[in-house]
Amino acid sequence: MNILVTGGTGYIGSHTVVELLNNGFDVHIVDNLSNSSVDVLDSIEKITGKKPAFNKIDLCNYGDVENVISINRFDGIIHFAAYKAVGESVEHPLMYYKNNLVSLMNVLELSDKYGIRNLVFSSSCSVYGEPDYLPVDELAPIKKAVSPYGNTKQIGEEIIHDFIHSNKYKAIALRYFNPIGAHDTALIGELPINKPNNLIPIITQTAIGKNKLSVFGNDYHTPDGTCIRDYIHVVDVAKAHLVAVDRLINGKNKSPFEIFNLGTGNGNSVLEAIQTFEKVAGVPCPYILAPRREGDVEKVFADTSLANRELGWKAELSFEEAIRSAWKWEQHLNG
Repeated sequence: MNILVTGGTGYIGSHTVVELLNNGFDVHIVDNLSNSSVDVLDSIEKITGKKPAFNKIDLCNYGDVENVISINRFDGIIHFAAYKAVGESVEHPLMYYKNNLVSLMNVLELSDKYGIRNLVFSSSCSVYGEPDYLPVDELAPIKKAVSPYGNTKQIGEEIIHDFIHSNKYKAIALRYFNPIGAHDTALIGELPINKPNNLIPIITQTAIGKNKLSVFGNDYHTPDGTCIRDYIHVVDVAKAHLVAVDRLINGKNKSPFEIFNLGTGNGNSVLEAIQTFEKVAGVPCPYILAPRREGDVEKVFADTSLANRELGWKAELSFEEAIRSAWKWEQHLNG
C-alpha cells in the first residue's frame, strides 16, 4: 500500500511515517518545510531503515499537488499539513483560513480526479470548544470555535462531510487532544522552527535555558487554577493513524465518514505538567504567572471508548513516559 502523507516531516506526521514504514507501507511525503526540517527524512531512515519519497511543495499550489498525485498511485492520504498554533491563529486569522482550508480542498479535489478514495484527516479536540460535559465524546455538540485554528478544523470536517456526500469517498477524522513526547530513539520529536506554542516544548526549552515559561492564567475553575488538557504520547497518536488508514483501505469502516477521539481520558493541569517534568527530569523549570490567553479552553479531556471499541486502539504510554521522552529529545537537540 502506498500512502501520501502531507506534512509528513512535521511532528505528528514524522512519527506516523515511522509507524507506516515499520508496518510495511510505502510512504510519500509532501511538505513545504514551513515548520519542520528536511533532516527529519534522515532521522526516519535511521529509525526504520527506509527513506520515504519526498517532495517539497506548498499544498495551496494546486499545480504542484497535481504533479505529485498524478504520477503516483496512492491507496490513501493522511492529511496533517496545517498551521496549528492557537495564539498565532488569533493574530493572523486569514493566514490560517487560507493555508488550512485551501490545502484540504486541493487534496480532496485531486483525490477525486485521480481515484484516491481514502483520507485520514488530522482534526482536533478544539472543535468541541468549551465542552458541556467531561469527558467529552464524539456526540458532544460542536461549539463556536474559540480560535481561528479551531474553526479551520471544524470547517475542514464540514468540507469533508459535504464532499463525501457527493462522491464515492471514505474518510476518518481523528480528533487529537494534546500530543506530547518524542520517539524513544530521540531521533524525531517536536521541533518548532520558530518560538514554540505548545506547553511541553516550552517546558523543556525553559529547563535547558533556551526559553522562559509563562503560565497563562491561574484563576480558572480547576483544582489549581490552571488549564487542564488531555496529554497523549505522540507515538500512540501515530499508531492510531496506522489503524485508521488500514480500516479505510480494507473497507472496515461502518460509515463513509467516521470520527474518533484520540486521548488518554485523563486531564492534567499546566502546573501538574511542570511538576511532573521536574520529577522525571530531576531539574527545575521556573515559570511566571501571566494573564489568561485569548483562545484557551478551560478544561477538556477525552472519552475514547469509541476509538477503543471500533479501532481496537488505546493509548498505552503514560504521561510521565511522554514527558521523559520529550526531555530526552530536548537533550539530544542540545547534545
